[in-house]
Amino acid sequence: MKANYIVCYDIRDERRLARVYRCLKELGLHLQYSVFHCRLTWPELNELKEKLAEIIDDERDDVRIYPMPAAMEVTVLGCGDRAPEGIDLFLA
Repeated sequence: MKANYIVCYDIRDERRLARVYRCLKELGLHLQYSVFHCRLTWPELNELKEKLAEIIDDERDDVRIYPMPAAMEVTVLGCGDRAPEGIDLFLA
């Protein structure tokens, strides 16, 4: 069963930043500069964690993966218009 996750990151080195971006681009929807929405199975989530752990510098970089509740409402303000499948957006 797949679940929704928000992945956000702060990567200090441009090379690692590009690698993290490419890794996440394969699995998720790029929502903002350092934010992705991913719909993953448990094995896919574990594989993503392993890949990211190999790329980042534990002393300098920060990656966070937040599980999203199944019934989650997302409010988008401004120019955001991309909606992940299964997520309701309310534009204000």
